[in-house]
Amino acid sequence: MRRDLIADLNETMNESLSWAVVTTFIAAVLASYFISRRVVAPVQKMMVISHRIADGDYGERLKVSGETNADQLDELDQLALSFNQMAEQLDQTETMRRQLIGDVSHELRTPLTAIKGYMEGLIDGVLPPNAETFQQVHSEADRLQRLVNDLQELSRVEAGAYTLNIKPVSVYELIEKLVSHLNLQFKEKGVLLESTLPLGLPLLNADEDRVLQVLINLAGNALQYTPAGGKVRISAVKEKGEVEMIVSDSGVGITPEHLPHIFNRFYRVDKSRARVSGGSGVGLTVAQSLVKAHGGRIWVNSEGKGKGSSFHFTLPAVL
Repeated sequence: MRRDLIADLNETMNESLSWAVVTTFIAAVLASYFISRRVVAPVQKMMVISHRIADGDYGERLKVSGETNADQLDELDQLALSFNQMAEQLDQTETMRRQLIGDVSHELRTPLTAIKGYMEGLIDGVLPPNAETFQQVHSEADRLQRLVNDLQELSRVEAGAYTLNIKPVSVYELIEKLVSHLNLQFKEKGVLLESTLPLGLPLLNADEDRVLQVLINLAGNALQYTPAGGKVRISAVKEKGEVEMIVSDSGVGITPEHLPHIFNRFYRVDKSRARVSGGSGVGLTVAQSLVKAHGGRIWVNSEGKGKGSSFHFTLPAVL
């Protein structure tokens, strides 16, 4: 009886172990299947979408769980979220590239069309070959050259193809140079250019020539859109570890819907305004890039149409 009991026990244990092994094997197979589906399927989907992006199709995105907090997503969802952000940035870059090509084509077409029109008028005898006609042709060619130079400068600045000569710079000397540089242009248009600087401003830790370029771009933009009898004011205030420069005017102002786009290339608040009165449209973009290269910030405020505007930017101070 004792031997039979031991034999039955061994048989039961062997049978139980066999079932356990089979059950474990089946569970492992099922778990491997579902895990592989969970891991491999999104990766394969990502591979397919990446090939479409490489072919220029930026519209498709990976599915992410309904969680809104990135910290609560698992690793695969975080990877999908990062992939979607990359695809979105590539889509925006491609959109900006197409828009830039269109903008440049439009900007170049305007003076070229004018030059061609003048030359055809001269050939057909419609326009007299006098000094006034030649001056008009020269003026359009000069506009074309300025636009090409501005585009070249924009390309260099946005690509970071320049070196900042960082050194201590006096705000007072900068504003003095700015006023000296632009004073004649302001007087010719009948716009007052003034500066109000408090005492005790710290030195800037910046490239003097590049900061002066930013100020000239902002002040020149203010002059373009301030009518005769108006005023442009240059001021500065000391902030924690930096200096905030302000260029404000009493000009045409900017409505709220245009404020977020004012630093975009070729962006124009007044779409009907001719470039001859509005500049090349890249000065503010160059100013933004130069300020960011110094580690500063730039923004614009305006209370609306006809109420003027103020451009602000910050630069690090010498501590």
